[in-house]
Amino acid sequence: MMSAEQAAVFNEKTRRDIMMLLSARPASTKQLAEAMGKPKGTIGHHLKALEEAELIAVVGTRQVRAITEKYYGRLARTYAFPDLDEGGEKGLGFIGEVMQEVRMPVEEEASMITLRHARIPHDRAAEFADEMLRIAEEFAAAERGGETVYGFIVGVYPTDRPSLREDEE
Repeated sequence: MMSAEQAAVFNEKTRRDIMMLLSARPASTKQLAEAMGKPKGTIGHHLKALEEAELIAVVGTRQVRAITEKYYGRLARTYAFPDLDEGGEKGLGFIGEVMQEVRMPVEEEASMITLRHARIPHDRAAEFADEMLRIAEEFAAAERGGETVYGFIVGVYPTDRPSLREDEE
């Protein structure tokens, strides 16, 4: 589980984008800057913050003329976030990010979004959460290819929705 301090460092869009790119493979500051269309200085600033938070590390180097180019990699495949709710809405950071980046599929792009509710015991909800995490990790580890970057968001969360009890008629 990531600490609250690490989660705070991670919870910045450019840093999340860097972490997403590094989930594919290690990369240099220059490679990340080119992929993201941002200045190397900006990317370097965010890499330093991620490295200081022990979320990434230098995993290799390469000599380019007189300069040693560093390659950064993630220190974990999956990061579990602590419960940071302090009176605010849980999960809105991820939901807000999804709302900003989702777009209508074009041509033959795959897309599926659904929302379901069920009144189930706590242990079954935990089983579903474990299975979704397994599938999310499989998605993130899938072989790279194609032209489209797909997002994948899942969740099991308690709600305040009303429900009918089975013992009532």
